[in-house]
Amino acid sequence: MLYCAKCGAKLDDAARFCSSCGASVAKITSEEYSVSSDNLIERVKELLHEGNITRIIVKNEKGDVLLEIPATVGVIGFVFVPWLAALGAIAALATKCKVVVERRE
Repeated sequence: MLYCAKCGAKLDDAARFCSSCGASVAKITSEEYSVSSDNLIERVKELLHEGNITRIIVKNEKGDVLLEIPATVGVIGFVFVPWLAALGAIAALATKCKVVVERRE
């Protein structure tokens, strides 16, 4: 389900403009990376610094979602500290993780 970035209204999957506020809807693409637990924190930091990311999802080997990080957290550095601690705990428990990155085009 897509939501408008400007007003938060629910959008149809094929919508190009928000029916509530008229804002254009950016297309969101998804990429998946496999990383070892040793490189998990570094890889997530790199992705957040790229800037065009809307959400990062960390999954375990089975595909279960362990952590979701919204892009707004990456903008404010001190808010990222709790997420970093959670990533450290995940890295200690999991051997391999999948990182799903959603980008706005």
